[in-house]
Amino acid sequence: MNNIIEEFIERESSSGILLIFATVFALFLSNSFLAPLYQSFLYIPVEIHIGALHLDKSLYLWVNDGLMAIFFLLIGLEVKRELIEGHLSSVKQAILPGIAALGGMIVPALVYIAFNHANDNPIAINGWAIPTATDIAFALGILSMLGRRVPVSLKLFLMALAIIDDLGAIVIIALFYTTDLSTLSITVAFISLAVLVALNLFNVTKKAAYFIVGWVLWVSVLKSGVHATLAGVALAFTIPLNATRDGMHVSVLKELEHDLHFWVAFLILPLFAFVNAGVNVTEISLTQMTSQVPLGIMLGLFVGKQLGVFGFSYIAIKLKLAVLPEGSNWMQLYGVSVLTGIGFTMSLFIASLAFVDDQAFQFTDKLAILLGSFASGVLGYSLLRMGKKSEVAEHG
Repeated sequence: MNNIIEEFIERESSSGILLIFATVFALFLSNSFLAPLYQSFLYIPVEIHIGALHLDKSLYLWVNDGLMAIFFLLIGLEVKRELIEGHLSSVKQAILPGIAALGGMIVPALVYIAFNHANDNPIAINGWAIPTATDIAFALGILSMLGRRVPVSLKLFLMALAIIDDLGAIVIIALFYTTDLSTLSITVAFISLAVLVALNLFNVTKKAAYFIVGWVLWVSVLKSGVHATLAGVALAFTIPLNATRDGMHVSVLKELEHDLHFWVAFLILPLFAFVNAGVNVTEISLTQMTSQVPLGIMLGLFVGKQLGVFGFSYIAIKLKLAVLPEGSNWMQLYGVSVLTGIGFTMSLFIASLAFVDDQAFQFTDKLAILLGSFASGVLGYSLLRMGKKSEVAEHG
């Protein structure tokens, strides 16, 4: 189990570093003479035409609707495994990260709403979920830079919290970011889901069978009005964790999770960051950045996340509902709580759903995500370094 955890952390950490490069490169292109080339790349038309089926989207939308469905497939696989046999499989293991994640969703949303409930722009309030997310790749990437200064128990706490966070994001997308529904497409989606469940029940272990039906599920969900990424989650929960193949025990879920992790960490998420983080900051003024939407996002991530995660954790521990992660102290728990304010990829994704017109707020929403995430990363890293030094000094 420890090898699996170490491999997961190593991959997520490396992905975080690659995300930084992708973001910086996108910012460079969008703020240089190459900006027109960057914009042309984003809106390259890509079509799929099979009989009556016609999918016509820009590269930007294929990444957000298509490749991110694979990302959510991986999230679904991780959630299912953790719920059945991992760190969320018992109340004792799940209670602290569960309570912390709840606080990390409620408080940032309230901070955003406090700034935007009276906003003159009626679509502004749709962004309340933007600061509720945590980017596990970035957060674990920073923890990896601290090495043994941070106990493994805190890394596991952050992993579990981020997974629950992702589960919350899935629920939010399903409930609040769904447009008018197509009855025909929804019917096809439910039939596809039923076939996937049947494959599981009949002990089918061929991944190709799940992918073929999963593709039909994705197309039908895409056409239904429900966001297409939810098809990835639904598919994940039908993949068998324990099955038999030729008389031997196999885990199709773990095999698929292992196969996907590299592509998600090193291709899909960096590409998503590249096409979404390219903000032309030269056209954004300080006045724009101090308006309600960007302030709500920045403070939601930088203040709301740390208050929610640490505050709810503190209350749970003091009420003896949970205990501090083994080998950690309050300063380290607070430092990790600050790191959860790194929303980045998940926040950018939710922003693309909340504000369908990505220029509705002159890209101040995206810049606010980058600034709030950056501030959380810097402060969280600093606190964890100082916290460890002070602890050593006390025992020296």
